[in-house]
Amino acid sequence: MAQLYFYYSAMNAGKSTTLLQSAFNYRERGMRPMIMTAAIDDRAGVGKVASRIGLQADAFVFDGTSNVYDLISSQHQEEPLHCVLVDESQFLSKEQVWQLTEVVDRLKIPVLCYGLRSDFLGELFVGSQYLLAWADKLVELKTVCHCGRKANHVLRYDHNGDVVASGDQVQIGGNERYVSVCRKHYKEALNQDSV
Repeated sequence: MAQLYFYYSAMNAGKSTTLLQSAFNYRERGMRPMIMTAAIDDRAGVGKVASRIGLQADAFVFDGTSNVYDLISSQHQEEPLHCVLVDESQFLSKEQVWQLTEVVDRLKIPVLCYGLRSDFLGELFVGSQYLLAWADKLVELKTVCHCGRKANHVLRYDHNGDVVASGDQVQIGGNERYVSVCRKHYKEALNQDSV
């Protein structure tokens, strides 16, 4: 039975690595996975999913105007799909998450989404908000803070190495811009005593 999965975490927990391993497992069994990623994240090139450990694969891209149901349905008609793997799923819109539920319910294709739960201000991304609300299965992938506790927050740094406490929700970057930390060290870095 097809289901919608949301694998979420802070940065550097291995989301893309896990996605690429899943795609490999499907292919190894003679099945056809479809990999998708957000057009906005072009760090490895447009239409590429890449992990920090060096694995990568080509992917279909979506942006804010994409109808992901139609894209997946057309690929499924060309040759049957056995699963859809979505990287950077925090960048999905509410409508696109709904379209993924339609892929599961109408096309009966499992959809596995991988993304950040929250941004550098501790706020949910829109895609994550609706995946948390509508997914059949939620799986937290864990990473650790420098203190050894579970990291569930992300700090953003500017070009001078200072912590950023305001700005646009989306700013693409990697280890040079973001660090995953526990809640205690997140609050300390932002000098937050209350909300």
